[in-house]
Amino acid sequence: MIAEQFPPFRPHPLLASGHMQTLAGVLLPGPRLVYSARQHRLPLGDGDVIVLHDDCPPDWQAGGRTALLIHGLAGCHQSGYMQRVAAKLSARGVRCFRMDLRGCGAGFGLARLPYHSGRSEDAAAALDEIARLAPGSPTMLVGFSLGGNIALKLAGELAGRGCGNLDGVVAVCPPVDLAAAVERLRRLQNRLYDRHFVKLLMTQLRQRCQALGDSPTVDFVQPPKRLWEFDEFFTAPVCGFGTAGNYYRLCSSAQFVPRIRLPTLIIASRDDPLVPSQTLQALPSNPAVRLHLASHGGHLGFVGRLGHDADRRWLDWRIVEHIAR
Repeated sequence: MIAEQFPPFRPHPLLASGHMQTLAGVLLPGPRLVYSARQHRLPLGDGDVIVLHDDCPPDWQAGGRTALLIHGLAGCHQSGYMQRVAAKLSARGVRCFRMDLRGCGAGFGLARLPYHSGRSEDAAAALDEIARLAPGSPTMLVGFSLGGNIALKLAGELAGRGCGNLDGVVAVCPPVDLAAAVERLRRLQNRLYDRHFVKLLMTQLRQRCQALGDSPTVDFVQPPKRLWEFDEFFTAPVCGFGTAGNYYRLCSSAQFVPRIRLPTLIIASRDDPLVPSQTLQALPSNPAVRLHLASHGGHLGFVGRLGHDADRRWLDWRIVEHIAR
């Protein structure tokens, strides 16, 4: 694994720990941007529909660069990191497509089946649609957290084959070993995250069943309190994996990394409370894949000191600079 050289991340002095950085990423998302994207509804092969939010710069020209952004667990196109990165890329002349995973954001009520960490086929369909909307325009795939696992999985599945106009991948804080990431949530100091995710997923499940009467569901013996329980009794059986262990085994992107041929960048931190950095350091060596593992930053946090960048969002600028090159 080759290390990518970036300016060092210096955490804000009040946000020195990985937990503080992670919480800051959620509680300090930045200013909400005026929504001006054009929506594209994309039918999938199984009858479900996802939504792409097309942020096209006014000076964008045919053949110019595009990017597909995929959010993380319980996120959507409105997640702070999605809005910020799309806005900064647009300012650099990059046409961005923010993807709502099944049932998320503007896709609420349009998908019977739930999203999960392995739905790389949905990302592939989005890339093909972008190639139709912007023929001849190279596309960078950027995935955050769960979306990062999807991006790496797809890149490995493609190996040397094309998909739309995809020419590179960026994965941010990806849980490349899903079982290890879920096991990390069992730690006492991570119970808050575990229950928070389950609460959001249960709310999404109830809302989907109310909106779509034929949407699959299960009768939980008791409400799940852990992400593993939710995956074991809902995600895995409903999506055809059988058990959570089988779901994690089949969908973890680490096993697909050796087959990646596209230039790929992984950005993460050593103090991420949700994704064990050891799983990233243990990835098989591949000259197409570069890893930048910062000492600090938490999970999708990276709120730093002022200095090198125009604002405190170190992560945003590394993504923008990488794609702009």
